Amino acid sequence: MTKLNAYTLKGVKTKSVEFPKDWQGKENMVLLAQAIRVYEWQRHPGLSKVKTRAGVSRSGRKIYRQKGTGLARHGDKGAPIFVGGGVAHGPKGVKKKLSLPKKIKRKALKIALTLKAKKGELIVVDNISTLNKTKDAVSLIKKIAEKEKNFNSRAKFTFILLGESKDAQLALRNIANLRTLFFENLNVYDVFYGGILVMDKGVFYKLSGEKIGKKRVIKSGKKAERAKTAEINLFEKEKK
Repeated sequence: MTKLNAYTLKGVKTKSVEFPKDWQGKENMVLLAQAIRVYEWQRHPGLSKVKTRAGVSRSGRKIYRQKGTGLARHGDKGAPIFVGGGVAHGPKGVKKKLSLPKKIKRKALKIALTLKAKKGELIVVDNISTLNKTKDAVSLIKKIAEKEKNFNSRAKFTFILLGESKDAQLALRNIANLRTLFFENLNVYDVFYGGILVMDKGVFYKLSGEKIGKKRVIKSGKKAERAKTAEINLFEKEKK
């Protein structure tokens, strides 16, 4: 079973975390390449459009007579060779859309995460959401780089945060070769080309709701109240 190296916010190595079974995918490089190609295609809408000689606002009058001038034969000023004329063979603004089913996208993402985990390029750090200083983030990266043999502090990093980690995003955005990404926006392209993935340990809590180590997620709002009531009732039953 694949295990992920885990660190505290101060760069101290802790007990490794098991790579979730739900994230594991059987290696399929053809499918992975297809998903990356579709993602790259969708990043470029292809809506650029130019005006041809029929679309520009120029006079359609022949600029001079056909013969007897000693000059080349021309029609109107809207021809592509004139300044202000139309453009020949330019983009026409036709969007060619590539897409993949959601199941294939999820499968490709699992394959990319599995490859990163096997290479040792997926690391878990506890409480990244509490980061609020760039200096602390730089120190964390340096300490992790010292303990991991397969990369250094100059490597490319992608920090995967929870949706509420806005302060951490501000603290990390000025560091070179580092990109922040919220877990909700995780995709196959950013995983595959993201370099070293540093993931907030809270992501595991959010997805599974199970115990990791000795901690447990307590949800806020009405669900938290229900959970507390259920625990109290269970405790009272055991007491009786």
